[in-house]
Amino acid sequence: MTSGLEEALAEASSPSWTRRVRAGRDLASFADVPEAAETLVELLLDVEDTAVTRQTAEALARVGTVAAMRLIALAVAEADDNQADWLQTGVHDARVGPGGGPDAAAACGMLARDPEEAVRRGAADISAWAEGTRC
Repeated sequence: MTSGLEEALAEASSPSWTRRVRAGRDLASFADVPEAAETLVELLLDVEDTAVTRQTAEALARVGTVAAMRLIALAVAEADDNQADWLQTGVHDARVGPGGGPDAAAACGMLARDPEEAVRRGAADISAWAEGTRC
């Protein structure tokens, strides 16, 4: 593992919400690495602070790859209503923020055929959230 990945994985378990937010941002580019993916889903479903959920979702949506969007879809499928609201906000922030996020439609089109039902369900939920924030 690279030192940046190792550091971000260590930060993800910090009691400090600001460190967990930083970990989510730093790990987003490693969404296709199994160790990072597992940790990212945990950060997306952070039970202690909604800022971690929101900003990790935003970071992953900005990456916009199939792997990144798959993690958001998994989290959406497991999220309670409050967490889902913050996941939606994070994805929305990525789409409308400076520079906007990548068009995730192609990634989400692939997720609609994912073998895991939870991923398909989460991707469908993301697609239904709002006009202009399509997955």
